[in-house]
Formats: sequence, structure tokens, C-alpha cells
Amino acid sequence: MALNDPPKALESRVDFRGAECGPGESEREEEELENLESDVKKMAQKILEYRATLPDQLKNTFATILSAQRPVLPGFVSVSEPGPSGKANPDNESGGTTPMEEEQKASEKVHLLKEKISSNMSAMPTVLKRVKECISKIDELDSYSGIIHPAFKRKRPS
Repeated sequence: MALNDPPKALESRVDFRGAECGPGESEREEEELENLESDVKKMAQKILEYRATLPDQLKNTFATILSAQRPVLPGFVSVSEPGPSGKANPDNESGGTTPMEEEQKASEKVHLLKEKISSNMSAMPTVLKRVKECISKIDELDSYSGIIHPAFKRKRPS
């Protein structure tokens, strides 16, 4: 049976059942089948609509949540804020940057800092391994009962 033939199979079943049942029942089953088919088509249409709109909605929601949770950095002064003389802040005018650019630079710096921290954390197991090796070598030397050169001995206070 081909993939495009299932409706014919359903119709044949309805016809077969119609032969067993009365004429009123087969019409009822056909109406029920048509209702179910229309419901399936409506659901498929809704799924397509959700697939088209849901990613954009999630992206916008996520962006607004992140922007709302962004911390206020006290080191940044807006270009529009007046300086002590009442004029615009001269430090910010020299660069000609807008608050949006400053915010982007700050977010880049935070991103770099996070990358450095994560790389340091990933290197931590190797560092700990080397520290343990050094400690074990020191313990070996402490337990060594051989002759140690006097230059390496501690002078004991007498």
C-alpha cells in the first residue's frame, strides 16, 4: 500500500462497517471521521504557526530578561551627564563613544574575564597534580636517611 493511499483504506473500512451496521450509523461515523480529520488539520496548522513564531518570542523574552539582569557598572559615566563644571563630561567626549558602545566594551571585558576564569579552572587539575608530586618528593627527601650536605641543613638556634 502506498503512503498516499491511507484515506482510501479508511473509506473502505467505513464502507465495510456500513454494510454491517444500519445506514444511520455509517453516516454518523463518516461525520465523526470528517470532524477528526478537520481537527487534525487545525492542529497541524497551529503547530506550524507555533514553529514559526515561538523561536522569535523566546529570543525576545530571553533578551529582555538578560538586559533586565545586567548589573549597573558604577565606573561608567554617561556622555550626557554633566561634569563638575556643568558641561558634558570631557573624559567621555574625547573618545566620542556613546553609552551603548561603552556598554558593549564592558560586556566584552566581562566576557574575556569569564573566558580567562574558565581557562584557569580547566588548568586547575594539572596544577594540583604537580603540587601533589612536589609535596611527595619533599616528603621523600624528609624521610631520606642519607647524608645531606651541610649547606642544605637548617641552622638550629643554640
